Amino acid sequence: MLRIARAVLARLPQPLHALVMRHRELLKFAVVGGTTFLVDNAVFYGLKLTFLEPKPVTAKIIAVLVATIVSYVLNREWSFRARGGRERRHEAALFFLVSGVGLVLSSAPLWISRYVFGLETPEVGLVTQEIADFVSAQVIGTLVAMVFRYWALRKWVFPDEKPTPDSTRPIPAPASRR
Repeated sequence: MLRIARAVLARLPQPLHALVMRHRELLKFAVVGGTTFLVDNAVFYGLKLTFLEPKPVTAKIIAVLVATIVSYVLNREWSFRARGGRERRHEAALFFLVSGVGLVLSSAPLWISRYVFGLETPEVGLVTQEIADFVSAQVIGTLVAMVFRYWALRKWVFPDEKPTPDSTRPIPAPASRR
C-alpha cells in the first residue's frame, strides 16, 4: 500500500505534490471520513428502513456509534499514526468523548428536522421526509461533526507529532517535466 502511494505521489506535478504532502494528514482524515460515511449510511438506512422505522434518531445514533468505532481504528492506525504518545486507554477515552460530542452534533439536525420542523409523515409526504432526513442527518450533521472532530482530534486526542520511520523518510518530489 505504501509503495502504491509513493508511486502515485511521484507522478504528481510538483505544485500538486507539494500541496498533497503539506495536507496529507487532512487527506487521510477525509478518506477515513468517507469510509465511515459509507458505514454510517449503510447502518442508518439498514436500521431506519427495517425494525427502527419509527425511531430514526435512534437508528442514527446506533449508526454513528458503529462508524465511530471504525473511525477510531482507522484514524489511530493511519490518519494520525504520527501523532499521539498518550496511553492507549486515555487516548481511546478522549476519542470516544470527542466522538460523543460529534454524535450529538450529527444527530441534532435530524432531530430538528423531524421534531421542530415536523418534516415527517403524515405532515409531509414520504419522499419529502426521506429527502429531509438525508440532508439533515447525512449531509448537514455529518459535515458539522466532521469539522468539529478534525479540530478536536488534533487538539486533544492526537495532539503532538511523533517521528515514525515512514514520516522521517522524505518522499521524493517528481522530476520536472519539460
